[in-house]
Amino acid sequence: MSNTEKSPKRVEVRAPMSGVFYRRPGPDEKIYVEKGDVVKKKQVLALLETMKVFQSVKAPVAGKIVEIAAENELPLKDDDLMFVIEKA
Repeated sequence: MSNTEKSPKRVEVRAPMSGVFYRRPGPDEKIYVEKGDVVKKKQVLALLETMKVFQSVKAPVAGKIVEIAAENELPLKDDDLMFVIEKA
């Protein structure tokens, strides 16, 4: 669970379904985002794999990544917290 304080400027990005969380497109490829990165709306933040199908997790708003709550290559449940973005 996150201990991030609730704020109207902070947006939580939660898992839309259960699956395995990936921070990069492949084992030898660059991580999509790090804490502190500035992101654009609809920018890919991670991948979620469910039944061998990969779904891109995209930023719902433009802003700065202030928390990455999910662990790379570990399973998530529906509605688990993945990222917190502070709106620009």
